[in-house]
Amino acid sequence: MPKVLVSDPIDQVGLAILAQVAQVDVKTGLAPEDLVRIMPEYDALMIRSGTRVTKEMIDAGTQLKIIGRAGVGVDNVDIPAATRRGVLVVNSPEGNTVAAAEHTLAMMLSLARYIPAAHMSLHQGAWDRASFTGVEVYKKTLGVVGLGKIGSHVAQVARALGMKLLAYDPYLSRERAEQLGCRLVELDLLLQESDFVTLHLPKTPETSHLIDAAALAKMKPTARLINCARGGIVDEVALAEALGSGQIAGAALDVYEVEPLAADSPLRQLDKSLVLTPHLGASTEEAQVNVAIDVAEQIRDVLLGLPARTAVNIPGLRPDVLEKMRPYLQLAETLGNLVGQLAGGRVDSLTVRLQGELATNESQPVVVAALKGLLSPALRERVNYVNASLEARERGVRVIETRDASQRDYAGSLHLCARGTLGEHSVTGALLGESEIRITNVDDFPINVPPSRYMIFNLHRDFPGIIGNIGSLLGSFNVNIASMQVGRKIVRGDAVMVLSIDDPLPENLIQEIRKIPGIKDAYTVVLPD
Repeated sequence: MPKVLVSDPIDQVGLAILAQVAQVDVKTGLAPEDLVRIMPEYDALMIRSGTRVTKEMIDAGTQLKIIGRAGVGVDNVDIPAATRRGVLVVNSPEGNTVAAAEHTLAMMLSLARYIPAAHMSLHQGAWDRASFTGVEVYKKTLGVVGLGKIGSHVAQVARALGMKLLAYDPYLSRERAEQLGCRLVELDLLLQESDFVTLHLPKTPETSHLIDAAALAKMKPTARLINCARGGIVDEVALAEALGSGQIAGAALDVYEVEPLAADSPLRQLDKSLVLTPHLGASTEEAQVNVAIDVAEQIRDVLLGLPARTAVNIPGLRPDVLEKMRPYLQLAETLGNLVGQLAGGRVDSLTVRLQGELATNESQPVVVAALKGLLSPALRERVNYVNASLEARERGVRVIETRDASQRDYAGSLHLCARGTLGEHSVTGALLGESEIRITNVDDFPINVPPSRYMIFNLHRDFPGIIGNIGSLLGSFNVNIASMQVGRKIVRGDAVMVLSIDDPLPENLIQEIRKIPGIKDAYTVVLPD
């Protein structure tokens, strides 16, 4: 009988599901070295946020088939290590949606009416009504930053409360925002016009300290900020200063850059203008039951040889189909990520054309992989092969699938065309040998380059000296060029240049590239490792 290790507290209903097909060992609070020592015994591991699943643990799990995280985030699991070992990682992306949304709304209302401070005052023997005159949310403007599942739920309830809704989400279509009753605006305008601002974003390099001193300075002095998403999106030092000076009226936080919140944090020194809770967004009885059931069912199914519903790292395909399609799925995901960055964050449509022998294969996995790549810069670990189509549909991305079985330079190739904020862009790619990816065309210009971590794409007039000018400029910024290729159709006409560089591009350098005579446009692309 298979064995399942449960290393964090899990609701009993989840344990009962696992017990249908496996021996279940609940061992919580183990040290990392103890987990490494016992991992060879187990076929599955079920965790919450308390266990950090390291490469050493995964490598030790010689029988390990699946890791199930009872929750949304999987940042405590080494996904690349699991993928290399062929270990499925699953989560429960919707199990605590309602709980997190309701906690956000509770924080907003508590902040508006000073409920925590009034509660403490009464317990201390006072009867001080005058100090706790709050504000109504009715007819106030709520700015929702991030209209994913939780943000959308918050928006729908806030709309029922009579609030006006603004939204900022660079990966959402205007039509989808309007369906939710939101006016889609840029972040600066949202901060300037909102009475309440609620954050619903993943923590990424782009969103780290998104709400900093400069952002807080744009808010109304009567505005209030709520963050129940991820710690680190708000600069806590800047927030404490803004609250202390009266720059904004209040804030409510459920998540922090370092948890638990330090005893000497300046946030702990603030008065009724700040409401704090200890990361309770998913802490409801219903949410804990939901995520336990969801993940336990997936572990059970995988142990029975069935696909998982929400595999984070491997598509939910039959093993034989997966093995055959794996190189093309990686090709599709890479091209989707690339064309999404070229077209801009808010993509309206994606055309997927399967060419050559690829056109004779099952298309849906390739389309889903392309959508996963397209959405990954925005959603990170929240998007997987199971939910990519749904996430794209919710963001108003129109998907067009075509086939062209005629033979081309490669036996099978894939063409993607995306229309987004920066216009319409296309890329074509193929496999060299069994698995080596090549980008063979960009915006109808022929090239032949492997994808790399950091890349620069530019459109320019093909005339002498332009390549040297770009090289000199990059050299002056200490940027090392790993490879360079130019694709053109006619001599001295328009051409595309693709540069692979060794390090991230310094800030503002892309603007300097665009100033070079003959350069029509330039883009930076950062692909996953």
